Amino acid sequence: MLLTLMRCCARMPLAGLHFFGAGLGWLVYGLSPTWRRRLGENLRASGLCADEVSFRRMRRAAVAEAGKGVAELCRVWFGRDGIDTLVRCDDWDVVEAARREGRGLMFLTPHLGCFEISALYGAQRLPLTVLYRPPKRAALEPLMQAGRSRTSAKLAPATLQGVRQLLKALKRGEAVGILPDQAPGVGEGEWADFFGRPAYTMTLAGRLQASTGAAVVMAFAERLAGGAGYRLHLRRVAPPLSPAALNRAVEDVIRDCPSQYLWGYNRYKVPAGAVKPGKE
Repeated sequence: MLLTLMRCCARMPLAGLHFFGAGLGWLVYGLSPTWRRRLGENLRASGLCADEVSFRRMRRAAVAEAGKGVAELCRVWFGRDGIDTLVRCDDWDVVEAARREGRGLMFLTPHLGCFEISALYGAQRLPLTVLYRPPKRAALEPLMQAGRSRTSAKLAPATLQGVRQLLKALKRGEAVGILPDQAPGVGEGEWADFFGRPAYTMTLAGRLQASTGAAVVMAFAERLAGGAGYRLHLRRVAPPLSPAALNRAVEDVIRDCPSQYLWGYNRYKVPAGAVKPGKE
């Protein structure tokens, strides 16, 4: 049912989906006090808003952009037009230079802009394995699998087996994709500041890079106004990738387009069994 609906909505112009999505964002904002509170708290604590006026302006934009990120999946996953018609990238030479080094390549794609289309664009150009966490609602799994299979990207679950897939891909000189700001499970991360607050941060990216010597590229697809598509931004990240260094790299790219970050994401959650600094 949901898959059929998304395929039908995929025929809509991207501008129309974004218009609908902005309304959806405000609907969720009104109906979910938890998401509303978390978005406001995370954005305010980030220090990116100089005063109350700029905070309110940024919050309005962030709510709308979050909704657009949901609605646009119809077109990104199931649209009949090619990914290249939606994405403009002036930085692909960054990837080509990294590949000429003869090692694997690690894409870091935070919850910023249209992170789903970043992987699809990359998978059209080079072998790519993407780490993903299955949704909490099992019914959504086939939908995600169908959408992400639009290209030849391989999906690796966030399990030990999936990590081995990433390691093997890097050792073959291929590319992998990771969400660097995804909160890991207990034992899979360390505490490091993210916009001035302790956040449990993955160690996986740093361990993979250290063991393979992979080149690291930060990637995010900026959502363009008026349904004009996306601009994919790429930049090298220098190792080593300690949790603190990883968070600083993510912060830097968020500052380029703060309204398109998912401020409602539960980035500061404490995994079951973990102890937050100062709470020992």
